Amino acid sequence: MRFVRKGGVWKNTEDEILKAAVMKYGKNQWARISSLLVRKSAKQCKARWYEWLDPSVKKTEWTREEEEKLLHLAKIMPSQWRSIAAIVGRTSTQCLEHYTKLLDQAQAMEDARATGSSSSSSAPAAAAAAAVSSVEELRKLRPGEIDMNPETKPARPDPVDMDEDEKEMLSEARARLANTKGKKAKRKAREKQLEEARRLAVLQKRRELKAAGIQFKGPSHQSLNRRKRKEMDYNAEIPLHRPTPAGFFDTGDEDQEMKRRRAD
Repeated sequence: MRFVRKGGVWKNTEDEILKAAVMKYGKNQWARISSLLVRKSAKQCKARWYEWLDPSVKKTEWTREEEEKLLHLAKIMPSQWRSIAAIVGRTSTQCLEHYTKLLDQAQAMEDARATGSSSSSSAPAAAAAAAVSSVEELRKLRPGEIDMNPETKPARPDPVDMDEDEKEMLSEARARLANTKGKKAKRKAREKQLEEARRLAVLQKRRELKAAGIQFKGPSHQSLNRRKRKEMDYNAEIPLHRPTPAGFFDTGDEDQEMKRRRAD
């Protein structure tokens, strides 16, 4: 039995499938959406949407006002990044990463001032920039390490020759997302098609018998249904009618007179 590990770096194909699935199923059926992606779970699909693919996520450069608001809120509400993200207008991961970057820059500036290199005004700034770049290099992933939060990173481009599993996943997702009718709609359409075929067959039979000179007086579909359900045909019967019992006297002449009047 083959075991597929859930997770890993997101690919461009998976992002496109996720966006199309969210457009069809909405943002509440993550288990159904994750069934389209072989290597991703429902929790990972939800995190990927809200952390990267959501159109409301801002991916532009941080402004001065946003940085000031971030530093102020981080001092008031330490480690409450989701609450801070709702106020700043960024995701919690963006707030945490940018706050860490600002701390690294401030620490690098303090270290540059502490070295006492005051020969030129640009020397501390250059030293601080070099220190920040070195810290960023240290925090990058080394070869062999696994990114524990890949939902907040850009997608990997698709290779020219995709694997068979990816091709199968893409074709299955395309087939499922292109199916706009559900099971009930399919059943209704099939029943309607069978009813139309039955009606055309009865009509063709009547035409052939009429052309052959035979009068076809078969029971209609509605009368058959009424007989099956034991219902009353109000066009051919009198509701709750009881025939009058015969009396002691002959009423044949009177019946003939009534028939003659009705005929007139």
